Amino acid sequence: MLRTFVSLVLRLCRISGLSATLLTVASMMICGGDIAEAQLPTIGSIERIDSRLDLIVSLDAEMEVLAAGHEWTEGPVWVPALEGVLYSDIPNNAIYLWREGGPASLWLQPSGYTGEAPRGGESGSNGLLLDHEGGLLLAQHGDRRIARLDSSWDAPVASFETLVREFEGKRFNSPNDLAVNANGDLYFTDPPYGLEQGIEDPAKELDVHGVYRLTVGGSLTQVISDLPRPNGIAFSPDQGTLYVSNSGLPPVIMAYDVTSSGDLSNGRVFYQSWGDGLAIDQQGNVYVAGPDNGVLIISPDGELLGSLNTTQRTSNCAFGDDGYTLYITSDMHLLRIRLNVKGVGF
Repeated sequence: MLRTFVSLVLRLCRISGLSATLLTVASMMICGGDIAEAQLPTIGSIERIDSRLDLIVSLDAEMEVLAAGHEWTEGPVWVPALEGVLYSDIPNNAIYLWREGGPASLWLQPSGYTGEAPRGGESGSNGLLLDHEGGLLLAQHGDRRIARLDSSWDAPVASFETLVREFEGKRFNSPNDLAVNANGDLYFTDPPYGLEQGIEDPAKELDVHGVYRLTVGGSLTQVISDLPRPNGIAFSPDQGTLYVSNSGLPPVIMAYDVTSSGDLSNGRVFYQSWGDGLAIDQQGNVYVAGPDNGVLIISPDGELLGSLNTTQRTSNCAFGDDGYTLYITSDMHLLRIRLNVKGVGF
């Protein structure tokens, strides 16, 4: 009953226009101020298609609502230095921080567009990632670049180092998501979603919506050029496979072999589905955000095991905490669920 009441109040707060932070505070106040004692509100359900899912998601597992009231959340990343998760609110050009026991708070603004002229559309940061040195990398829609935050964790300011902003003299469309391999090379996708007028934007310079590789030495190459809307990107546990979701037509999750030199080969359809952000666990299972209002869980062999139905559009997911927590950005929410498997990198 308490969870139902809290969920109802959160929905009413959203309608009245309260911020994400105030929504979370409202939930805590209703629950007596002790979020651990009162328990967090939950949302959605687990769809079990294959019995192997029970080894990944316990029968009593639930998706908890950590924050609400955003416009569109994306790019969750666990930051050990903060003992919390950072995530983007793209239309609001902001990054928020959530830590255990407290509400989500505004952590950085602006996050993806630093120009002085007014700008609409999806202007903020999208994908967030830690590099091998522990620095925060951002796929910035508004500034159309891959950047590194040049600031401290405890007192962040919007100071960025540009890693790359163009290919062959032409500006990127709007870098979307990122993945880093074992040697530190960065791979990222560049669909047109962050342009104010999308594919018809007069500021668009590149005809191809590519996937790129930026080496630690600063060399940039286009490694995929035949996907209409490359979106999420992630490596398999052994780094031998790169997965890329295509959110255009045809809606597919692609898999590519990664050579010892970092090049890609043998591109093939891994799973037939529209997809956004991706995450991988240590068993090689692939978590695909977006389709059917949630997160698909697909075996390394490309078999659908089940889904985390968030009941709403879902953009991305990432592992955090001790590696057993999956954080999910879903429409206006930040969610989490505890699993029985660890994410890659933990």
